[in-house]
Amino acid sequence: MTGKIAVLDLGSNSIRTTITEYEENGEFKILDRQQAMVRISEGMGNKKILQPTAIKRAMTALNKFKKVYEQYPNLKVTAIATAAVRQAKNQKEFLDQFKKVMGFPLKVISGTMEAKYDYYGVIGTLPLTNGVIVDTGGASTEIILVQMGSMKECISIPFGAVNITENYLNGDPISSSSLFQALVKISDILMNIPWLTQALNFPIIAIGGSNRTLAKIRRNQLQQTSLPIHGYHLDRETADQIIYQLLNLTIAERQDIKGLAKERAAIIIGGLIPLRLIMQRIDSVQIIFSQSGVREGILFKEIESLTKQKIHTTDITKMTLDES
Repeated sequence: MTGKIAVLDLGSNSIRTTITEYEENGEFKILDRQQAMVRISEGMGNKKILQPTAIKRAMTALNKFKKVYEQYPNLKVTAIATAAVRQAKNQKEFLDQFKKVMGFPLKVISGTMEAKYDYYGVIGTLPLTNGVIVDTGGASTEIILVQMGSMKECISIPFGAVNITENYLNGDPISSSSLFQALVKISDILMNIPWLTQALNFPIIAIGGSNRTLAKIRRNQLQQTSLPIHGYHLDRETADQIIYQLLNLTIAERQDIKGLAKERAAIIIGGLIPLRLIMQRIDSVQIIFSQSGVREGILFKEIESLTKQKIHTTDITKMTLDES
């Protein structure tokens, strides 16, 4: 028995899809990957309304994804949406529009479920015993406590790269007063997560485009771009040096930094604030980067359900994970 499945992840900043072929014994290979930076959470504000221009960007990208899906007969698609659609007051209208365009429904998952899929994606691809997984998206950040290989606690906070930037960091360059406001707000939220004290000195496992940018910038600095992002290590002091460098630049200047995608230059500081504050909260000195997260977690669970085989791959190269 073989089959093909696609996972579509409609996030707050980007839409990504993975098409995979699996075998009866649980073996699988990635056939195709597509992504589009649509920033669907842009302009939602305190009213939490998805804006027409952002929706249009999303639908344009989805139409392209649909054409890719049509190249694979009998493809089973699992489509999920995360924080932006989860928070949206006009969620129903968006879901109706999605189904009209794609021909299948979009499932909005809870922050807790998103965190669980992050855990499945990480634990299936990295040798992790103790650590804190941090997945920073456009409008939320998922935090997962792992002890002895098991998920013990998880939470989703409603702040990510896009809404932290829009709410606090609109200046260019960023002012010290606005940065202070953002740091205080996110610090207060983290101080109200009591179980983080169980993670003192644990490494951070970082997921999300903003977080992975740290690794990509460092690889370019050291001319190590041949090294994979997945499993890449970075110490806190080096991470701080990179963040300090970015803070001192305008958006236009950040766009010239090798390893930093131009479309991420405006939101990168907001995107790195949760990671850096969590490191401070648990006194962590090491970041391990993961390219395996929500989509891979869903993929593993789908294959396990279909084949009754436990999925765990240490050969991450066969997944041909993207670098974004």
